Amino acid sequence: MTETAVRRGLITVAQQEALAALLDLEDPLGSTLPELWHWTQLLNAPAQRDLGPDGHPSNGIPAPPGPGRKRMFAGGRVRTYQLLRTGEACERTTQVLGTVVKEGRTGALTFVKIRHTYVQAGEVCIVEENDIVYRDAGSRLDLTPGTLNHPGPAVEAEPVIRLVADETFLFRFSALTYNAHRIHYDLGWAHHEGYPGLVIHGPLQALLMGELHRRHGDGMIGREFAYRLKAPAVGPQRLTAVPAPDGLEHGSRMLDTFGNVTAAATISPIDEPAHRPV
Repeated sequence: MTETAVRRGLITVAQQEALAALLDLEDPLGSTLPELWHWTQLLNAPAQRDLGPDGHPSNGIPAPPGPGRKRMFAGGRVRTYQLLRTGEACERTTQVLGTVVKEGRTGALTFVKIRHTYVQAGEVCIVEENDIVYRDAGSRLDLTPGTLNHPGPAVEAEPVIRLVADETFLFRFSALTYNAHRIHYDLGWAHHEGYPGLVIHGPLQALLMGELHRRHGDGMIGREFAYRLKAPAVGPQRLTAVPAPDGLEHGSRMLDTFGNVTAAATISPIDEPAHRPV
């Protein structure tokens, strides 16, 4: 049986204003949420007693496949059929689509695929899938320079979006998305999980690539935005969202301070109709 959870609530202007302030945007507010800004809405609020040592919930959807497993956000896909309207009720259904266990270089890896469906006034607005990976408790990441992507070319062509992801920014983004994973704000814990510094959120990188499409491209309505985390982005540092090599109409990339490609996205027309979860 498919694991399913439903959350209902209002799409609030307050969260929209808070994200606008974090991104230093003057006046992006309106009657609808910009693309991908639903990530600050209808947030799960687990009890403190239900958090594991790493700050992630120890139960719920998805639940860790075992004690001490280390969680990584690998990527996802967002299909935007229409924008969510602020001040109105919304229903989000979360489902576990599947779980696959593989053996990696550092031990067992558990891949979990999650789907979120956002519905307003009986109409499907957004369908999103997330890919979550859990590493073994004792595994260590290999983050030597040779394991990272080769530096990309110097960024000359516009448009670009630049952002300094310092400690304050990462803390505020964690708070805004109610993400208590300690790798983003606790340097000691980041070292414990094998990172040399605070980890820049995967959804933050996806959001910045999405902002490039929203501000300078054709937006995401009627399209699928598919993104993949390529290499850990460890802060504090400056991030730069740039168009894909074949143009913004096809996708975008995220570059770290050294020109490494840490995330990449493609954008394409939606090829299937919206369906409510069953």
